[in-house]
Amino acid sequence: MLSTITIKAARDEDVPVLGKYGADLMALHHQWDPERFIPTGTGTEASYARWLGSQLEKSEVVVLAAEQDEMIVGYAYASVEGHDYMALRGPAGVIHDLFVEPEKRSQGIGRMLLEAAVAALKERGANLIVLSTAHRNEAAQRLFAAAGFRPTMVEMTLDVKA
Repeated sequence: MLSTITIKAARDEDVPVLGKYGADLMALHHQWDPERFIPTGTGTEASYARWLGSQLEKSEVVVLAAEQDEMIVGYAYASVEGHDYMALRGPAGVIHDLFVEPEKRSQGIGRMLLEAAVAALKERGANLIVLSTAHRNEAAQRLFAAAGFRPTMVEMTLDVKA
């Protein structure tokens, strides 16, 4: 029997698992490039959960949860932001996080979260939506390209330790 996947606005009771997923996302990035991405620590899950929980009621922020069989299996975090001269862009929707539980991937959940985040940002007035993805995250890059995103920037890192 196929289970239904629902994308919903995250609620307070979802925040603990979203904090875990945020920490998992951080750990994955650190694994890909420990010189560039910060590691997780003993308080990362709780800190990430507090942060996402503090964003739930903000009108310019989108925090979505993917639910399957009454379990949260992924999330998206995005916001509508003003001009960012350091990023050389005008007002835009910014997708900050998109994460799906590893064993739930390849079921279309990431695509559903992405589509819902884009729709929510458009509803909040975004005419441009940007996101970043780790260089080694080829699966995410394929997902974003299939959804119509195009590459516009490449971050490069130079380690200058003595």
